[in-house]
Amino acid sequence: MLVSSVVLLCLLATVSGDKALSSHASILADNSANFAFNLYHNLAKEKDIENIVISPVVVASSLGLVALGGKSNTASQVKTVLSATTVKDEQLHSGLSELLTEVSNSTARNVTWKISNRLYGPSSVSFVDNFLKSSKKHYNCEHSKINFRDKRSAVKAINDWASKSTDGKLPEVTKDVEKTDGAMIINAMFYKPHWDEQFHHKMVDNRGFLVHRSYTVSVPMMHRTGIYGLFDDTTNNLLVLDMALAHKMSSIVFIMPYHVESLERVEKLLTRQQLNTWISKMEQRAVAVSLPKVSVEVSHDLQKHLTELGLTEAVDKAKADLSNISGKKDLYLSNVFHASAMEWDTEGNPPDTSIYGTDKLKTPKLFYADHPFIFLVKDKKTNSILFMGRLVQPKGDKMRDEL
Repeated sequence: MLVSSVVLLCLLATVSGDKALSSHASILADNSANFAFNLYHNLAKEKDIENIVISPVVVASSLGLVALGGKSNTASQVKTVLSATTVKDEQLHSGLSELLTEVSNSTARNVTWKISNRLYGPSSVSFVDNFLKSSKKHYNCEHSKINFRDKRSAVKAINDWASKSTDGKLPEVTKDVEKTDGAMIINAMFYKPHWDEQFHHKMVDNRGFLVHRSYTVSVPMMHRTGIYGLFDDTTNNLLVLDMALAHKMSSIVFIMPYHVESLERVEKLLTRQQLNTWISKMEQRAVAVSLPKVSVEVSHDLQKHLTELGLTEAVDKAKADLSNISGKKDLYLSNVFHASAMEWDTEGNPPDTSIYGTDKLKTPKLFYADHPFIFLVKDKKTNSILFMGRLVQPKGDKMRDEL
């Protein structure tokens, strides 16, 4: 799965002999999983948002950047949003840094995950050297001044940077810059995981994806049968599928209603506790999986949503104290753009051919993802949610209107 920019509650354990997270990083990983559901639900209630793709650990790191640049209540609100009020400042930054470094290790996880973070300030701002060094150290954040009043040039500069940072996978973060006197944080990401067992590239054909009952688009659909964790929730009329990614350090959980419908009903069920319940009831069994081959780009301006979750001072021009950034109270947080390009295709490890022709693959359960579903990328080592989102409308040509 590629994202051109969750979590299973389990005992923290080392994977392949790797060193475990520090205690404060573990706390922040766990808290970021709770934060994932809060942020997702806040986004999902917006009527004009179709596809959602968020990386809670990356958003948490952006909040850490706000805390690093803030003082007093502006900084402390970040800890409240992350449920980390007992974590010391230095542990907050080192812990978030440790967490993001661990989960974005593309080599260890055999994924492509490009993450670029940049803080834009108005052309009049002067960045404090200590902030530049600390934000680079903890959050690998770049910094740039920009003339927001020249909106066309500003938008072009932002989008060009995001495109370059993601090798062209994320061509656009925003179409406009409404506020011209604040600081702007931008996350630009490209994510492409590899399956623990690949889909055969010849087992791809064009099928219909029902966006809703009266609108269908044509998408390339991948097919394979294998052994996966599956729970058939007959009470709530939905299927929950867990597909391991390469190196088995993380997996993607798909939550799909039996039939095409608005995801609102399923989203009302979706909590961290409910996710854990579904996963605990999974059975390892033969599943015939059909998934759309997906390439999706999504950009969310999170400022409003973070405000509703408690980050009220940093975004308030009259109250914000981001003086650690510039040395004076001349900045506020005008935008937080969280942009992702995500893809998933057939690529992965060679399949386990030893089970072919055996009873293990008899009478597989069908998981046919031809209508909207929710997905979460969960990390086993850190107990964190790497991505959380929903696919409502994939790219594809309109096929037909149905009665």
